[in-house]
Amino acid sequence: MADSRDEPLVLGIETSCDETGVGIVRGTTLLADAVASSVDEHARFGGVVPEVASRAHLEAMVPTIDRALKEAGVSARDLDGIAVTAGPGLAGALLVGVSAAKAYAYALGKPLYGVNHLASHICVDQLEHGPLPEPTMALLVSGGHSSLLLSADITSDVRPLGATIDDAAGEAFDKIARVLDLGFPGGPVIDRYAREGDPGAIAFPRGLTGPRDPVYDFSFSGLKTAVARWIEAKRAAGEEVPVRDVAASFQEAVVDVLTRKAVRACKDEGVDHLMIGGGVAANSRLRALAQERCEAAGIRLRVPRPKLCTDNGAMVAALGAEMVARNRSASDWDLSADSSLPVTDPHVPGRGPAHDHDHVHELGEENLYS
Repeated sequence: MADSRDEPLVLGIETSCDETGVGIVRGTTLLADAVASSVDEHARFGGVVPEVASRAHLEAMVPTIDRALKEAGVSARDLDGIAVTAGPGLAGALLVGVSAAKAYAYALGKPLYGVNHLASHICVDQLEHGPLPEPTMALLVSGGHSSLLLSADITSDVRPLGATIDDAAGEAFDKIARVLDLGFPGGPVIDRYAREGDPGAIAFPRGLTGPRDPVYDFSFSGLKTAVARWIEAKRAAGEEVPVRDVAASFQEAVVDVLTRKAVRACKDEGVDHLMIGGGVAANSRLRALAQERCEAAGIRLRVPRPKLCTDNGAMVAALGAEMVARNRSASDWDLSADSSLPVTDPHVPGRGPAHDHDHVHELGEENLYS
């Protein structure tokens, strides 16, 4: 049996939005998952403010990295690589993470891996359920993305089958929570209120489910508008809005479409399992309905625990560890943040061979990092 110490030890940095995440993994084993959130600073604005997020990342970066190293019980010099989210995400926030990763990698003499945020959300499931099947069908649902992806190799081959054409599911949750005066972020609070409501109380529309609509694409803008107008009509008539029933009916409309299309994609592509990731994957009704429909279709469901569904450094470290294990090319020192990095690019490889960073290892021996 192989010694676990032979598996790559990688630190991952995630700063695509409002969470400063730092994770450390050894192979597929999670050693540390430190997160500093600035969500409270954004709550009064009803959404994420990019400039506020960037400054929060700057302030939290070094303490969060130190906390992760302490939690993992490892020295920075023991690392085999530094992975960082290069995109997609908020440009300013990404730049903070990429700059920090470059500094640590250079000072330590370690290879740098710029990785894709969406591919990382898929790869994190390895920390929960072991190596990913190949190919893997993934439904990613978050504040900025609702995507169906087929990955033959998480480090090099991710194919998009469908995506949101307007509001992502997480955006819709935030906007409806705002209309209902439930605060921000909307996902957790809608989920909480929906548990006490009737999901069949109001017949809200299911977007892009007609016979001529794109089979795997998503649209939640029409649903958001329909719910908002229903609420406005109630208030205009002087009637009390049944918040719990609205939350439950809205949530049901979202998860019905998500799970229906995901299961169909598995059947059409001949894949016998489904992985669900992203912040909305923490939603209790989505997890329950996905399990129900997957069991009925003979599909095995893989969903990480809620903490690993939201943005975190562990997912970045997990993908970075795969890059090291499969000897993928490290990124160049001129790696830049790309707010629209396509999911077809799981990582940003360097232009040279896989060991272009060897000269930096000599520099690392001079103890530039203390």
